[in-house]
Amino acid sequence: MAASRPVILLVDDEPHSLSAMTMALEDEFDILTASGAEAALGVLAENWVQVIFSDQRMPGRSGVDFLAEVRERWPETVRIVITGYTDAQAMVAAINEAGVHQFLTKPWHPEQLLAAARNGARMFQLARDNERLALEMRFLNSTSESRLEKRRRALREGMGFETILRAPQSAMNTAVTLARQYASFDVPVLLTGEAGTGKAQLARAMHYGSLRSDKPFYELNISGLPEDLALIELFGAKRGVLPGGVAKIGLAQKADRGTLYLSGIESASAALQLALMRMLGEGAFTPLGGQETVTTNLRLIAGAGVDLRAAVAEGRFRADLYYALAVGEIGLLPLRARRGDVAMLAQHILGEAAAEHGKPVMGFDAAALEFLENYDWPGNLRELANEVTRMLIFAQDNVLGAELISRHILQAPPSAEGADRAAEGVLTAEGTLKDRVELVEMRILRETLTRLRWNKSRAAAELGLSRVGLRAKLDRYGITDPSGRVSEEEEA
Repeated sequence: MAASRPVILLVDDEPHSLSAMTMALEDEFDILTASGAEAALGVLAENWVQVIFSDQRMPGRSGVDFLAEVRERWPETVRIVITGYTDAQAMVAAINEAGVHQFLTKPWHPEQLLAAARNGARMFQLARDNERLALEMRFLNSTSESRLEKRRRALREGMGFETILRAPQSAMNTAVTLARQYASFDVPVLLTGEAGTGKAQLARAMHYGSLRSDKPFYELNISGLPEDLALIELFGAKRGVLPGGVAKIGLAQKADRGTLYLSGIESASAALQLALMRMLGEGAFTPLGGQETVTTNLRLIAGAGVDLRAAVAEGRFRADLYYALAVGEIGLLPLRARRGDVAMLAQHILGEAAAEHGKPVMGFDAAALEFLENYDWPGNLRELANEVTRMLIFAQDNVLGAELISRHILQAPPSAEGADRAAEGVLTAEGTLKDRVELVEMRILRETLTRLRWNKSRAAAELGLSRVGLRAKLDRYGITDPSGRVSEEEEA
């Protein structure tokens, strides 16, 4: 049996506006309409409505007046105002009096209206679920296994390991499997990997998959922090140490019974390493400027961007602290070793960026995904997120093409072992001068054509070549349009 669709009520005194809104929403929602506030109240009395879109300026009663009454009689219904004006006073009144959830300004775009409807229906369902969970919690025995507890466990999984996006056969699966295993055991864990590989995300997932999941999770990056500031952030300071004569509670105390993720552990000073060793061994620390001992029962997860065993061998890191941290040790792979994950990650990042910036897009074309997959991403997830956001900003269509990708990525040749990032690799590589020059030439040709959407006349003009000369070079290097398009001249 198919699930019933959310019901949306559209209120507007202009028939053409009701018709336009109905056309934009009717494929996903059941639509009810009313030409004014009184008619709308009658509809609400007879139907279960999840979301209301109401025009502000209507004869008789304004949209805000109408929604204020809706708030009193049907408070769970999500209320959205459509207005052609942006009067700040009216918006404040709408929020205070009618509890309006969102404003849409005229003229609205169909995708904008549809997104608001989806969000409103989702908000309504979440509020109902939250209310149901709250009722269940009142009557459940806290010591017994219950449906609510199972639901809470599912929530922890959703906030945790399921947020680590990867392909079914991803090379990341081993790290996630290890993290799941360590999560339920209350021991320190050391996460190692290059910057931007997702160590903080994995640490948070382990927290929500642990017995401490209902307690706080804190994280601190000590890379680049001066020693005294790192000690204060971690262990706090007594009154009189900091300017202003105020005391500060450190994360070691705030995270008591919870989890603390400490990244950049390789940069910890000797004093900080000693204090961490004491905290792990004795469960105690002393705030800066104090004499008393404060106890804490936290779980420490540490992140390192280098091999700590090498740092121990070189005398830069305490051996006892390393072994105390590395009860469990998990290595996170860089993106260049995660072929097959990049496309999925890029699509996810694009969806979040599009929602954040209010620019609706559908995804990437096949050529763009191929270029993104073939690049080695030295900045890992952060660099990928930056590139996807930049592509979104400059996109003119709802499908992002390869011409939007940065030139150094377009020039990187495909490689199963990770693409070279720039010409420097060629300059220092082995081979004859002719071979190395041809490799650079091939990259420039490939990048230029992709950026110009395979317009060969423009490419030839930019590169100072004739059409015949460009075609000869493409044939020589086997460079073809990945979309399979053939120009009219070539067909002739």
